[in-house]
Amino acid sequence: MKVRTLRQRLAVHIAVRLVVATVLLGLALVVELRAPGAWAINPFFFLIGLTYAVSLGFIASLPLVDRSPWLTDVHFAIDAVIISVAIMLSGGVESLFTILYMLPIVSAASVQFRRGGMQLATLSTVLFIGVVLLQYLYAADQLAMPFSLPPAALPTVSVAEYTVALNTFGFFAVALLSGSLAERARTGEAQLVQATEEIADLQAFNQYVLDNLLSGLATADAGNRLVTFNRSAMIITGRAGALPIGEAAGDVLQLPSAFAATISQDLARVRSRRTDYQFRRPDGQLIDLGVSVAALPLPDGTRGHLYTFQDVTDVKRFEQSARLQQHLAAVGEMAAGIAHEIRNPLASMSGSMQMLKEELPLSTDQAQLMDIVLRESERLNQTIKSFLAYARPQRFQVQQIDLRTTIQEIAMLLRNSPEVEERHTIDVRLPGHEVMVDADEGQIRQIAWNLATNGLRAMPESGTLTLSALEQLSGEQRSSVLLIEDEGVGIAAEDVDAIFQPFRGSFGKGTGLGLAIVHRIVTDYGGHIDVRSRPGRGTAFRVTFPAARPAAAARQGRAS
Repeated sequence: MKVRTLRQRLAVHIAVRLVVATVLLGLALVVELRAPGAWAINPFFFLIGLTYAVSLGFIASLPLVDRSPWLTDVHFAIDAVIISVAIMLSGGVESLFTILYMLPIVSAASVQFRRGGMQLATLSTVLFIGVVLLQYLYAADQLAMPFSLPPAALPTVSVAEYTVALNTFGFFAVALLSGSLAERARTGEAQLVQATEEIADLQAFNQYVLDNLLSGLATADAGNRLVTFNRSAMIITGRAGALPIGEAAGDVLQLPSAFAATISQDLARVRSRRTDYQFRRPDGQLIDLGVSVAALPLPDGTRGHLYTFQDVTDVKRFEQSARLQQHLAAVGEMAAGIAHEIRNPLASMSGSMQMLKEELPLSTDQAQLMDIVLRESERLNQTIKSFLAYARPQRFQVQQIDLRTTIQEIAMLLRNSPEVEERHTIDVRLPGHEVMVDADEGQIRQIAWNLATNGLRAMPESGTLTLSALEQLSGEQRSSVLLIEDEGVGIAAEDVDAIFQPFRGSFGKGTGLGLAIVHRIVTDYGGHIDVRSRPGRGTAFRVTFPAARPAAAARQGRAS
């Protein structure tokens, strides 16, 4: 809402004048029809036509008014002159049209406020006094006129003076009153405009805050139909296009049926309810969604619902990693004791059995039993070595490594290893530029080898194992990615979170520590592993490392 300009206020007055002129024209026509020939030339028709012409002229000059405010004074002065001529032609001091002076005075007060009203009241008084003087001088034959005034029986001078004084008082009273009301209206209009702007600014600010909340925010009516849905809610739910206003909140947010069925009853007892569940976006991506709902009193007295929700996928992953790290810390404390308490006696037992086997005469069955003991001792020793590598991995020689070279060498070893059979295919996809990481080469090989051999074991029938390396840019942060994909049996959704825990191997071979060791090494380098698996269709391990620092910075870091 804006305060009206001088041009706009004057345009309103011109419109009112045209309406009044049209009404007067109609009255003049009625008089002419009832008493035709009252005047040779009806002066009212002339004055009304003049009023129309003046109005059209001022309409044309409206664009100049804001730059030349004096045109407004001329505008109202012409009105007063036209009314004075009409009064002179209709009886002067006894004219019934004297009241017409009030119209431009009120208009001047509304357009120019108190100053304009008082100014036009003064001009109207001067013109009215002039009309009365002309009338009396003309009647006394003391003044010659270029035209004849209608004959009239004039009142006494005292009555004329009283009439002039009374009209003068009326002019100024109307000017003062209209000016005061116009000033108050202007002040009220300005305050209303200011309040409207403040409300609009507050609404815009509130909308800005809502749109920039990191959390999704949605409100629903008593029927749990969505009323509002902010921008973050659209981003989190992966929606594009129109807002889901009017749709059922439970369907849009995919609320668990048990949770949605008891919301209203639960909110009658508690302030809010919260639940975490998996949400499927329109593109098929699964995320962990944390939703809180609270009662929302509505203006009509009913109670709606206020939903706030966040994508807690990263939080869940962090919690899982924290739990795993705590588990690793406990395992690390036991590792040294296990090494001393088991590995040393085991080596003594193995060595003693080997000597007995060589020195004692053994039967075939006894020799076979001795071989089993030695073989199982070696297997137990390998298990302990893997366990120690998992519990206490150490970085050996950190240097800049090109993942492409490592992947090519691992692929060559795999093609010539007993793990790969004719039904398997090893596919390597590498970019044309370097993919560098700061790490120990042996540990990177261990990561790639463990993940690749797991992929081969997951394809007992046949399939393609794909090894890739790439760089990715997220914002200003660059990272290097090792990607290993298979077409094997896949991993059930409920088992994905547990595959990096120790002794959770699902294949007949191995110690069940391969993926746990991989996870430990990757997290030590500040990276992370993402697992995407579809049962029956394969699994993809995406290992992300911080990109290598520039060579000079890397040398400085190693030197320090």
